[in-house]
Amino acid sequence: MQSTTALRRRRTLMGVLNLATCGALAAAMAWILSAGGWSLLDGLLLACFLLVMPWTALGFWNAAIGLWLLHGRRGALAEVAPFASAGTSGEAVFLRTAVLMTLRNEDPARAFSRLSAVAESIARTGHGHHFAYFVLSDTSRPEIAAAEEEAFAAFRATLADGARAVYRRREDNVGYKAGNLRDFCARWGGEYELMLPLDADSLMAGETIVAMVRMMQAYPRLGILQSLVTGMPAASGFARIFQFGMRHGMRPYTMGSAWWAGDCGPFWGHNALVRIAPFRDDCHLPLLRGRPPLGGSILSHDQVEAALMRRAGYEVRVLPVEGGSWEENPPTVMDFVRRDLRWCLGNMQYARLLGLPGLQPMSRFQLLWAILMFFGLPAMTAMIALSPFAVREAQAAGAFPTALAAGLYSLFLFICLFPKLAGLADIALTRGGLARYGGGVRFGLSAAIEIVFAFLQGAVSSFRTSLFMLGLLAGRAHVGWNGQERDAHALSWATAAAGLWPQTLFGLAVCGALAWASPAALLWSLPLTAGYLLAIPFAVVTARPAFGAFLARHRLCAIPEEFDEPAEIAALARPAPQPVAVAA
Repeated sequence: MQSTTALRRRRTLMGVLNLATCGALAAAMAWILSAGGWSLLDGLLLACFLLVMPWTALGFWNAAIGLWLLHGRRGALAEVAPFASAGTSGEAVFLRTAVLMTLRNEDPARAFSRLSAVAESIARTGHGHHFAYFVLSDTSRPEIAAAEEEAFAAFRATLADGARAVYRRREDNVGYKAGNLRDFCARWGGEYELMLPLDADSLMAGETIVAMVRMMQAYPRLGILQSLVTGMPAASGFARIFQFGMRHGMRPYTMGSAWWAGDCGPFWGHNALVRIAPFRDDCHLPLLRGRPPLGGSILSHDQVEAALMRRAGYEVRVLPVEGGSWEENPPTVMDFVRRDLRWCLGNMQYARLLGLPGLQPMSRFQLLWAILMFFGLPAMTAMIALSPFAVREAQAAGAFPTALAAGLYSLFLFICLFPKLAGLADIALTRGGLARYGGGVRFGLSAAIEIVFAFLQGAVSSFRTSLFMLGLLAGRAHVGWNGQERDAHALSWATAAAGLWPQTLFGLAVCGALAWASPAALLWSLPLTAGYLLAIPFAVVTARPAFGAFLARHRLCAIPEEFDEPAEIAALARPAPQPVAVAA
């Protein structure tokens, strides 16, 4: 579908751009640190900086290239996703597709309302008879399992052909979600060509699904086709602001990433079509040697499955177009951190998979990059912890390059923010883009709120991840695999304090030391340090129902679906179907 030579050139260009960026910034950092001679502190700061920069630079160039493709180059989508045109053809869909919803101790009413909305939307396309529905439960709590069975009976009764719906519950969740899908492939995979995994909070439009099936049909070498997943309208203030930032920053970033990743695209584990035969035959996840937390079953299975699909000779692609695919985001910073820790542990397990035989070089790079994403967080935390000592050392130097240091710091913040800024520019440059977000004034206010939010939230989550990774080194870190909290709810001051006192104590120590060493340095540090000091009130305020209601009332941090509600989201407001009484 794409020239191998063209992809090689793009990847070479990305490599050169990133190496040049990291090299130039590292050279500037080294020059600054060398003032007054090298010390152990200088060496530590440079090492941390080198760990932080690669992920940051890649994000910058992904967004920059994506913005250029979207607004400086015609036919960019055809260049990035040459398979996309097949989704608009009138060719009949004939690939049998299984829609899978995986559950573990989730709210059954919520899950089945979403599955019902998906089934109804698919039925409206006229292709519903090509789809079957499987509810794959790993639920361990009997009362939730009973509610699932009742909800499934009600869902099945709404289908024109109830035989197209199956409910199965495992006694244990061996292999977690990946094991759940593996069990489906072993038992029913031979009956279908494609599967569409959905999480309990997933929602997709039938037109989007049918278009993706057509793409898979037209290009038999497509093994995984991942759609662009966006957030749904949320009542939680935290979720609203978070997903507003994700929404406008996602399109340029993903477009740029797809331009050079090409056939080694991402897989996020849900809202994606997967070709069953190669997945079943060639994507078996290895059981990692050793004891948990790093041994045993793989937690973050999706990127590994993408790498194995490429090894089998099939392409993994992303369709960098928003619309028709949604999910829900954590309602509080505490829920967000818990989810992040599970991803962190799963990504750290990739270190044991880098040597898997037969992987594409690009696949190995993506596994390594997923590891480095989390390695940069403790490195950044360490740099902040060392900053008061660096200030004192700089004051003792005879001729410290203050202007260069301020310039490098400002440039670093700009590079970090650029994916968000590119997303804002994308909306502003797109015809009708600002109107979709409620107008320029509302969009501008929302953007300002989200940028402040991102700095505060980043400090909270990165510090907790840093502590978690220290626990991994000691072999004591552990995360469970259970249902996630998805409904908006308040956090008490006591709950927030119990969970976030380490961030607060760290912030008091660092900011206090900076204030003693140099009040000016403290002011410069606030974009990176204020989040520690404000961790507890930040968590409480962003979780308050009144705060979320205020944002919703004024349409701040609103997404386009709040101004033009799709039928699938509107369907969620309807009462769930009730169980049908069956005569004995």
